[in-house]
Amino acid sequence: MTELRLRTILTICFCCSLGNWASPVRAAERPPIVGIARIALQVGDLSKARAFYGEFLGFDECFQDYSDEGHQEAVSFKVNDRQFIEIRPGLSPDQNDRLLQVAFETTDAVALRDYLRQRGVSVPAETGKRKNGSLSFVVSDPEGHRLEFVQYLADSQPVRTRGSYLSPRRISDRMLHVGVVIADVVAADRFYKEVLGFSEIWRGGRTDPVTDWINMKVPEGTDYLEYMLVSGKVDRRQLGVLHHLALQVPDIQKSLDALRARQREQSPVPIGSPRVGRNNRWQLNLYDADGTRTELMEPFTIR
Repeated sequence: MTELRLRTILTICFCCSLGNWASPVRAAERPPIVGIARIALQVGDLSKARAFYGEFLGFDECFQDYSDEGHQEAVSFKVNDRQFIEIRPGLSPDQNDRLLQVAFETTDAVALRDYLRQRGVSVPAETGKRKNGSLSFVVSDPEGHRLEFVQYLADSQPVRTRGSYLSPRRISDRMLHVGVVIADVVAADRFYKEVLGFSEIWRGGRTDPVTDWINMKVPEGTDYLEYMLVSGKVDRRQLGVLHHLALQVPDIQKSLDALRARQREQSPVPIGSPRVGRNNRWQLNLYDADGTRTELMEPFTIR
């Protein structure tokens, strides 16, 4: 081999090695997480839950899931074209927690699963399709809450039924936030803030020196997850208060009047009085037959 040919081969090898070194495999980028898609709750009496979320709050039933044996497994109520409340039967009298799952919408479920795997999160081997045709996968946060990330495919029921099941009786057209209990804020922040890209937008408490909740906004939207901070074991009643959904209403008084009319006509649901929350907005708390809280909240602070 001539000296010239040897130099040429060495130069080519060096350049190839340099190119590989200079272009490492890039870590996956996180796909957008655009909002809250669903809260799933377990209930003790399906008919009572239907009366609360359907007749009382005014949401239309849009999807129903059945087992292979024909047993009803889930009923979904439509808040808007992208947000749903799902109830599932089977809550036992001695079961404290009624929160089954919180779902967030993403634009690419497959890419998000790959991203989370690269960030060290335990993810399923592949994404799957829900019975309504949406693509999704489920993970657990550091507190053990089941989180689903869902992508609405073009042939899925949520997309095919857009514009339908939007009752004019529904008390709200937006799920503003969902609350979950958090005991370890540092671990929760590592997951929600550092991995998922959520950002803190507000924190508050029942008194000024105390922080009882922290609001964490989804990265590519305005919905938020509310950390409900706890320092010890909570009982069944407390879990019903802490694990909650919040619905935005434009006028709390008009909402109260509508609910009181429905209460007189058909529903035994107790209704308290609105109050001004620590965020200086009018709020009203309602509870289903199993003690799970639905919070109504105006979008603006009072003048």
